[in-house]
Amino acid sequence: MAETDLRAVVLGCLQAVAPEANLADLDPARTFNEQIEIDSVDYLNFVFGIEEALGVRIAEADYPKLSSLNGCLAVLSGQPKQPDECPVP
Repeated sequence: MAETDLRAVVLGCLQAVAPEANLADLDPARTFNEQIEIDSVDYLNFVFGIEEALGVRIAEADYPKLSSLNGCLAVLSGQPKQPDECPVP
């Protein structure tokens, strides 16, 4: 997926959990928490929204890497799309 498409998905998912946030002024290098008010539940809903929108599973160890726009783009650009069902070995 192109970076502009990934950026749109990430910002859409962020807007869904923080509708009052002005994302046009978002600094891609700074954490979302530094720039907008989101709590831990909002953050998890943001991560789950990305997973659903892109059809991927993000490892829990990668959750902290998604705390900025640049971090999201770095992690998500390397994520393979997951099948809806895993085959039984």
